[in-house]
Amino acid sequence: MEKAILALEDGHFFYGYAFPNTKIRETGGEVIFNTSMTGYQEILTDPSYKGQIVVMTPSEVGNYGINNEDMQSKRVQVNGFVVKHLPSLYSNWRATKSLHEYLSDNNVLGIYGVDTRAVVRVLRKYGVMKGYIGIGDISPEEAVKKARSVPDISELNLVKEVSSKDVYRWEEGYWYLGRGFKKIEEKKYKIAVIDYGIKRDILRLLTERGFDITCFPHNVSAEEIKSFNPEGIFLSNGPGDPSILHYQIEQIKKLIHTEIPIFGICLGHQLLSWAIGGRTYKLEFGHHGGNHPVKYLKTGKVEITAQNHNYATDPESLPSDVEITHINLNDNTIEGIKLKSYPVFSVQYHPEGAPGPHDSFYIFDIFKKLVEDKSLIEKI
Repeated sequence: MEKAILALEDGHFFYGYAFPNTKIRETGGEVIFNTSMTGYQEILTDPSYKGQIVVMTPSEVGNYGINNEDMQSKRVQVNGFVVKHLPSLYSNWRATKSLHEYLSDNNVLGIYGVDTRAVVRVLRKYGVMKGYIGIGDISPEEAVKKARSVPDISELNLVKEVSSKDVYRWEEGYWYLGRGFKKIEEKKYKIAVIDYGIKRDILRLLTERGFDITCFPHNVSAEEIKSFNPEGIFLSNGPGDPSILHYQIEQIKKLIHTEIPIFGICLGHQLLSWAIGGRTYKLEFGHHGGNHPVKYLKTGKVEITAQNHNYATDPESLPSDVEITHINLNDNTIEGIKLKSYPVFSVQYHPEGAPGPHDSFYIFDIFKKLVEDKSLIEKI
């Protein structure tokens, strides 16, 4: 076992051990924590975590290994991974390798044996902050110094690192036990997806609704999207601070007035907030996990949601044409908005789960209905 250290920029540090077969010796990033009890493979491969070191709150992570079907992108996206206990064995009928083998294959640094409860208490008290993980004989002073030298995530354009460079079609439907990924034969509506770092399960659930999906890179122009003549536009999730994505915000502004239905999730929601004249602000320690209660104001119903974001929409910044549709019951932050004059809406949380509950699948049905009839925006 090789000794490792996790240091935070405020001077806190925590000892642990490097995952077996670790190929890299150090890493840095913004340190956040995730409260999901399962789904570490989906978390690791979610492009929204690019630039971050993820601390998992469950005491044991890795006991069911890694499979070939639950990945949300082509590779591990996190900068680093921190757990309390790493099992020596894994067991699941779909598993093909261990967690530590998977991280090693992807050249991502993981450490275990860390007092993750103590880390989370610090982050909850003082907020997310920059951190550093190093392996070997590194003093706390040196580790903290390196943590402070890590670039601030708000200064990085992480979207360009995770977005596809090319236009591509998506054909795969949702995964079903005993059948695998469903092949959708009938596709009725042509949808343009702007890929800021999209999760695969979002694409799968869109395909399940009969959408013919074509994905475009993050730097696609509004003119290119309009020339494609889509019947709907989807703004995907992704990493980092939305306020620095000036080009993307300008393109969304141009698309709003086309009368084409637009639906955004997570970063897509935040970019839409900026495009309509609103603002976002950084949360103290973000929302990361699969147990966040959200109230749908139209029905009064509460859904348990999966969330992964460090930024939220400022309600005071929204223009009068915007209606808030969903709120977070933990802190009353905005979880959904719609425009009153255009067929445009978005949600801050992740209705696809992956990992997380399926309470919010209906959001994809709302988008389908809006594509079929733009006037239904009044009823959302």
